[in-house]
Amino acid sequence: MEVEYARDGAVALVHLNRPERLNAVNTALTEGLAAALARATAEGARAVVIAGRGRAFCAGHDLKEPEPVEDPVQTRARLEDIQEVTRLVRRFPGPVVAAVHGYALGAGCEFALACDLVVAGEDAQFGFPEVSVGLSVTGGISRLLPVLVGWARAKELLLLGERVDGTEAARIGLVARVVPTGEHEQVALELAQRIAERPAVSVNLAKQVLDQGLDSTIDEAMAREVDHAIITSMSGEGAAPKEAFTRA
Repeated sequence: MEVEYARDGAVALVHLNRPERLNAVNTALTEGLAAALARATAEGARAVVIAGRGRAFCAGHDLKEPEPVEDPVQTRARLEDIQEVTRLVRRFPGPVVAAVHGYALGAGCEFALACDLVVAGEDAQFGFPEVSVGLSVTGGISRLLPVLVGWARAKELLLLGERVDGTEAARIGLVARVVPTGEHEQVALELAQRIAERPAVSVNLAKQVLDQGLDSTIDEAMAREVDHAIITSMSGEGAAPKEAFTRA
């Protein structure tokens, strides 16, 4: 199985499982990852952790796979299947946490950065080699990457195709945090479990308000914030301590 699925309480654990190919992307892996995310949603999991078996998270497209013989319509469908992973991550109501070690290149980097949080081992290597091999990015990276690291650094990463390690990735804002090599998956699981214990409606709306803010004007974002504040106040999932509203 190219993708393994398991549960640890409220958290779904998803492992890319082509270790002999450094979890490089083929059709079966893409379909398996999408199916795992859909399953987590259907089962009501409160959070998801995505990690890779073996020596890497995901080394990108498998360039040793036979070149597909397809027309433009088929090519579009294949690429949109890859993009569906990003869509499913965004639709999942709780946090999706990427636990990255080794290579996270090309499509593998796209899978990681689509997630709500990225925990990187110090040994992680992030990069976009597409330009050097005559390909182009997908997965919403043209929008997500400049938001994460800024316009100038995003262009540098895409045009030069240079890799950054886990420490540098954290420094430039590409990932949420960097941890010692070998601890990435445990830390990602702990973060997912912590968030899964919090009120589900508030977690979902906190995720939505940021994700949808990518596509909004400031006025639209503020209107959505008011809508979400009303929803959380009526959800019955919790109330802030009275002292939080006491004047200083």
